[in-house]
Amino acid sequence: MSLRDLPSINASRLPEICAFAPDGAVLDTWNGGLKAADTDAATISILDLIGEDYWSGGGVTAKRIDAALRSIGERDVFVDINSPGGDFFDGVAIYNLLRAHPHKVTVRIVGVAASAASVIAMAGDDILIGAAGFLMVHNAWVVAVGNRHDLASAAETLRPFDEAMAGVYAARSGVDLGTAQTWMDGETWFNGKDAIASGLADSYLASDLIVEDEVAARAAADLKPVQKVEYGLAKAGLARSERRNAIGDLLQSRAAVAHGRRPAVAGDQELAAGLQALRDTLKS
Repeated sequence: MSLRDLPSINASRLPEICAFAPDGAVLDTWNGGLKAADTDAATISILDLIGEDYWSGGGVTAKRIDAALRSIGERDVFVDINSPGGDFFDGVAIYNLLRAHPHKVTVRIVGVAASAASVIAMAGDDILIGAAGFLMVHNAWVVAVGNRHDLASAAETLRPFDEAMAGVYAARSGVDLGTAQTWMDGETWFNGKDAIASGLADSYLASDLIVEDEVAARAAADLKPVQKVEYGLAKAGLARSERRNAIGDLLQSRAAVAHGRRPAVAGDQELAAGLQALRDTLKS
């Protein structure tokens, strides 16, 4: 088990009326190209959305982390995090997997550890954060669609998860439960200095241990318009299949432009503008 006495989080899946999507504001702050300068076979990289990412074919799932831990075996492990969050339940499952690892777990926040990714970070026996890094905590966030009974059920289902997360933040930082709940209610951002002062991190990660992968950064930036629109469509109440069908239709339209089936306007700028128009239409 973890070298620290960290609480577990028990979480079962929410009803089908609920949906997850990364917060658009968090995506704006996320540089998807940041990573640790040196890694080895005992390093797990969490440098993507938490949960399966439909659009990129990537994302960090509990299944993947479980496989990585089995491969590492009976050794200390480093976990590099640069993630805007995503699926709360995958985040909880990953936290529990790391917490159960029988050797030392060192978490290195090389960019952003927000939302579900901040829960994962708390599994570290040592948590190091870059001086320019950020950690964000908030209450579990979902979109729920249905009648008043469905919505009441979703709200009640989330309550124990928020309490469990507050317990984890409080246990890791040494603050009382009420303080941790206040952080979550206010969707609080901690820079490196604040995270260390609050007890959510132990020390700084040397800046020369962080590098930027320009190819990965461009790939993440290219996906941001799509991910942000999915977030907006989720807030508008569209189910996952409806969101993906709507965005998929627009992407196919853009592919038609690329193949000369109608006049091109401005490539990626056209895609971003079209996605924004789609979101605005659905919100009106």
